[in-house]
Amino acid sequence: MDKKLEPLFTPWKIGNLEIKNRIVLTSMGGTDLFGWMEPLHFDKAGADFILEVARNNAGLVLPGCQPVYNPMLGQWLHTNKKMYNDLKKWLPQLHATGAKLFVQLTAGFGRSFTISPMMEKLYSNKFLRVASKPFMDLDKITASASPAPNRWSDKVPSREMTKEEIQKYIDSFAQCSRLLKEAGVDGVEIHAVHEGYLLDQFTLKYVNHRTDEYGGSFENRYRFPVEIVQAIKKECGEDFPVSLRYSVVSKTKGFRRGALPEEEYEEAGRDFEESVRAARYLKEAGYDMLNCDNGTYDAWYWAHPPIYMPENCNLADVEALRKEVDIPVVCAGRMNVETAAESVARGGIDGAGFARNFLADQQWVTKLMEGRKEDIRPCILCHNGCFNMAHYKGVANDQDLSDSLHLSRCAVNAETMQKNKHYIKKTRKPQKVAIIGGGIGGMEAARVLKLRGHEPVIYEKTGRLGGTFIPASAESYKGKLRDLLAWYLKQMKDLEIEVNLNYEISSIQELGEGPVIIATGATPVVLRKVSGHEKMIEACDWLNGKKAVGEKVAVIGGGLTGCEIAYELYLQGKQPVIVEMKDDLMPQKGVCLANSSYLREFFAWKQVPVYLQTTLKEVHDGKILCADKDGRDIEIPVDSVISAVGYLPAPLSGQDRRNVYLVGDCKSVGNLRTVIWSAYEAAMKI
Repeated sequence: MDKKLEPLFTPWKIGNLEIKNRIVLTSMGGTDLFGWMEPLHFDKAGADFILEVARNNAGLVLPGCQPVYNPMLGQWLHTNKKMYNDLKKWLPQLHATGAKLFVQLTAGFGRSFTISPMMEKLYSNKFLRVASKPFMDLDKITASASPAPNRWSDKVPSREMTKEEIQKYIDSFAQCSRLLKEAGVDGVEIHAVHEGYLLDQFTLKYVNHRTDEYGGSFENRYRFPVEIVQAIKKECGEDFPVSLRYSVVSKTKGFRRGALPEEEYEEAGRDFEESVRAARYLKEAGYDMLNCDNGTYDAWYWAHPPIYMPENCNLADVEALRKEVDIPVVCAGRMNVETAAESVARGGIDGAGFARNFLADQQWVTKLMEGRKEDIRPCILCHNGCFNMAHYKGVANDQDLSDSLHLSRCAVNAETMQKNKHYIKKTRKPQKVAIIGGGIGGMEAARVLKLRGHEPVIYEKTGRLGGTFIPASAESYKGKLRDLLAWYLKQMKDLEIEVNLNYEISSIQELGEGPVIIATGATPVVLRKVSGHEKMIEACDWLNGKKAVGEKVAVIGGGLTGCEIAYELYLQGKQPVIVEMKDDLMPQKGVCLANSSYLREFFAWKQVPVYLQTTLKEVHDGKILCADKDGRDIEIPVDSVISAVGYLPAPLSGQDRRNVYLVGDCKSVGNLRTVIWSAYEAAMKI
């Protein structure tokens, strides 16, 4: 192990509880021990994930947050005693690893509850609202400190919680904590004065307008989380550790308006001065640790940093807070392990929180300790698999129900939280399998085939493996994507997979009768009906460095690809202009609101011109001609035009043969998750 990392592997204490090292798995929805958005039970998939992380040298592990009141079916978490008994039987396995377990309990979501179009229909129809209450009482689930707009929907506002409801939550926190302690859990974490969840909504002045003892003064706004820890300590004793998930600074300008890094703004939520006072107050109330980051759902990119956010984005604020309190402080949010180790060494923080890293590779800490950093499969911060709640104009949460019910899966690791259907099964009949296309899909298929015992052979028509992922990872801020590409290249080498470069297959008939996987990707859409379309630069050509652009650049297409190109152009000092036919940027499934809101707000902050509901008509030297939604002409002076309007599947002919499998974009254009998962599944069928 690199000596610089040694501070991360020293013991520390939370109260009287010793933790073997400073690596903390922070909670993620979907990795729960008692199920998520389903009838309460001890969840084997969540337990298996937590155990795998513990076996691979995490010091403190926190499963996904457990609502003390289950949004589905309205069950209170303390009422199902059997699952606590099941937990008690399982815990010796966990403790045998040397790791400690805190279970995170949440009061819920309030105005941050993720509303779907189906939920909007349930709430808007009086009959359906009443009929659906037994299994989803939206009026109760979304209740907040005060009446407030929902983060996702204008159709499902939040009402004010009653004092009787607040007391029921406090009592349930205490009872759940007692049951967890009796089961052998090492501590609990209260979720959360953090990220604009329900407890945080009580503390934030822009949300809480109550006039009773739970609103108004500082002490009243923080009363709810204070009474929770006091009730837990009364029930479980002073020595039972209680952590608090805590956002140091809200980084929020108001409802649905976040503040970006380095942006000057007026804080609507908790500023640093109040945060110091609150941290001390909460510590005096009984909290033994603060598990920290920044942000709210209105500034979601702080707590769920996309790739555009800087590494260690929350560390400076957390280190500053640590100087003001005498309890342990953990920092999470795009943490770099070297920076985390350095901070621990000088007393900046006590523990380093990591979450999505464990979804991409549950063994990453072990590999780090063994000096095998290059073998760690990296998280690329995409949120495609773990948290892909997409939101854009007119649509609340554009997310498939299966994704809503199965969070914390991983775009780059098909096995994470899916080992019931994605697992390596050795073949009884090894075969030679031809793979046409050496992009990520082709390499993932080859990797899985080799691990199963087959003999994959890749045929790539260019002189380099990577396919369209090479331009997709080319922007300056996409180092994590380049790390993933390097990981795949190393896998090909380590597994000794035969690769034929500069070898184009024009027909699968050339490959004989054996099984074939086609991973030929997609081709860009060309706007041939646009006069002067030949003057446009295709997105991949620019990303690959094949064609240069001038100073002012029109990006045609405001989907994720176009917006990321415009972002890169701005970072390079260019003047991008975005032209999009639809009424919002990135109106597509799979693009998490944490990612899309960052880019939308960045373009607004930097005054990047965005033309929505606008159609490109003509491309000329020095300008483009467009039409707005009313058909009026718009002339935009530009030096160059980049086309990013989408892609079409590009399979080879003859794929209707029985033993031919299409994977990734050549079957249906999607994202990295659809490419990797479909490649894994195809390789398992052979």
